[in-house]
Amino acid sequence: MAPVARELSNLRGVLEPMQTAGTLDGQVEEMRALLVQNASLPVTLIGFSWGAWLSFILAARYPTLVKGLVLVASGPFLEEYALQILPTRLSRLNEAERCEVKEILKSLECPSVSCEDQSFSRLGEIFSSCDSFDPIDSETEEPHADVLCQAEIYQSIWKEAELLRRTGELLEAGRRIICPVVAIHGDWDPHPAEGVAEPLSSILKSFRFILLSNCGHNPWIERQTKDKFYSILKELIA
Repeated sequence: MAPVARELSNLRGVLEPMQTAGTLDGQVEEMRALLVQNASLPVTLIGFSWGAWLSFILAARYPTLVKGLVLVASGPFLEEYALQILPTRLSRLNEAERCEVKEILKSLECPSVSCEDQSFSRLGEIFSSCDSFDPIDSETEEPHADVLCQAEIYQSIWKEAELLRRTGELLEAGRRIICPVVAIHGDWDPHPAEGVAEPLSSILKSFRFILLSNCGHNPWIERQTKDKFYSILKELIA
């Protein structure tokens, strides 16, 4: 989210945490410590994709630290919606890309098989291409630029996170969130919008859902919705 952090830094101070802990609890505590040490509390958290879940969990565990929560392109909060993600992505790829994705996913899902960071990064590249609707052709907007992809951290944390969703604990945590929550989602995002809008509207005290048309998983690289996305964010943090 470096491009987003840079854009919003024109308005106010921005922290862009680099998560390095190898457990879910570790990443939550890592972010809490960073906020306590560096921010004027309470803060507005803007979480993208996995970061949306992480911010959601932190806001539930430490509600007094967060005055506003923005979930950008969040993963679905119920498992039934998550089943649609991979088929949607595969349907947008050619045969060679589908085979490559399946091989990398196989290595990620098998604990006895090591997935190289390079392969994990390649998976991100493929998914980024099929997750985008009308992306801007600019290296400065590339969502994975200058980010070190670490497969080992993904493998350990995703198992924990997926279990929280499967058992319902992830969604239930939302009952402890006291700040307003806004979810921003693209209609081309393979993560189904209804998997975010419907569960959260039933659990959160203050919730607003914004669906962006002709927008994929990374709104800030989308030609048709980038300006609207930034306008929404700036209004929310103003």
